[in-house]
Amino acid sequence: MKRRRYAICGLSGRALGQFAKPILTTFAGGSELVGLLDPDLARFEVFRSRFPEQADIPAYGEDEFVRMVEETRPDCIIAAGRDDTHARYILSALQMDLDVISEKPMATTGEDSRQILEAESRSKGTVTVTFNYRYAPIHTKIKEMVSEGRLGRITSVDLNWYLDTYHGSSYFKRWNRERALSGGLSIHKSTHHFDLASWWIGQKPAEVFAYGALNYYGADSEWNPEREDGRHCGTCDVSSQCAYYSRWNARSKKLAVQDDHLGSLGGQQGAFPYTGYRPDRCVFDSDIEIEDTYAAVVRYDGGAMMSYSVNFSLPYEGYRLAINGTKGRLETVEYHIPSRIPFPTPVQTIDYFPLFGSKETIHVVQREGRHGGGDPLLLEDLFMGEDSSRPFRILSGAEDGAYAVATGEGVWRSAQENRPVRLSEMLGSSPQQELAVNRKGGV
Repeated sequence: MKRRRYAICGLSGRALGQFAKPILTTFAGGSELVGLLDPDLARFEVFRSRFPEQADIPAYGEDEFVRMVEETRPDCIIAAGRDDTHARYILSALQMDLDVISEKPMATTGEDSRQILEAESRSKGTVTVTFNYRYAPIHTKIKEMVSEGRLGRITSVDLNWYLDTYHGSSYFKRWNRERALSGGLSIHKSTHHFDLASWWIGQKPAEVFAYGALNYYGADSEWNPEREDGRHCGTCDVSSQCAYYSRWNARSKKLAVQDDHLGSLGGQQGAFPYTGYRPDRCVFDSDIEIEDTYAAVVRYDGGAMMSYSVNFSLPYEGYRLAINGTKGRLETVEYHIPSRIPFPTPVQTIDYFPLFGSKETIHVVQREGRHGGGDPLLLEDLFMGEDSSRPFRILSGAEDGAYAVATGEGVWRSAQENRPVRLSEMLGSSPQQELAVNRKGGV
């Protein structure tokens, strides 16, 4: 079997751990990494230090995409850099008839998502979006129950997502706090949640109404020890008065960053391996322009409605979910990363309530791996082909990515403009007809 050739655009921490490492190790028999592209030369050095035996893989600057493709001849491009770079490389790849694997979110605007759908319809290439939450065993079990009709026709969903003060604050230390780079957290983070809900119930979002606010971070936060811009956690002289810093850092171990996205790439005393980038900016800076709290209602094309909220500064991390249908209801509560929760947490189960009958508690086999055991299964589908034994598809495509992004943008627009927002404002009134979308991996 021919080995599939990959080039990575954007050497983020996730690009190294989630894509480069598996290609070079677990899936090396059928995969080959042939090219790297990034605007920061220092990131190539980080790659070579982590994979010294692969130091000869060609590296290219951010404007050398065509040259990279011509010289390295990849079969598939992996877009894994900063969110605002995804659309650029996806569109370039599709124009050259290449397949694409994109980190979520696929883009940062509904307009870019629409352009990607149009480009895919003209291209021989296809787009896969890595919505790894779908692969967590508890989530596939929920999909199975809905698909089997145990809930009947789905009428409503209640989804409340919580991020703790460790994870939630990390977005306000890094580039995510700039809307132009991330689309805001209703896109960067909530696309995960919107995709899950749409996939679970088999319906596409049509309209959104939402409220949003900045309650915990920014200069006006009641937790701000002193109003001053430009501080960094690693060198801050009031860090001992900062609850967000003190909660996760001992005085005897003053790290410049302790971030669950960068992990070992965080340096000490402000020494970071990347050029012009520090992931420990102050969460109380006045230039923070994204929200940390949302509440929204989403209407779907199949008649279901969802009540959704997300909060980026809570004492623990996880979610509460309920799905209601004409034949019953399911409920589940997840406590994510128990080691960061200051109280005992139960193993996650699903409670099923038939409309007329007795409650049933369902236990799901746990799996090792990040994102609830989902990442290893996602990687197998990406690099070995989809598991054909499943009764439903999990791997997601460009249409899934577009609807998730458009829902996130709709949430932000609605919160800003105080009105319901239809997804057709961003994707067109009928993506299936107007854009002639060739569904190669849709919901």
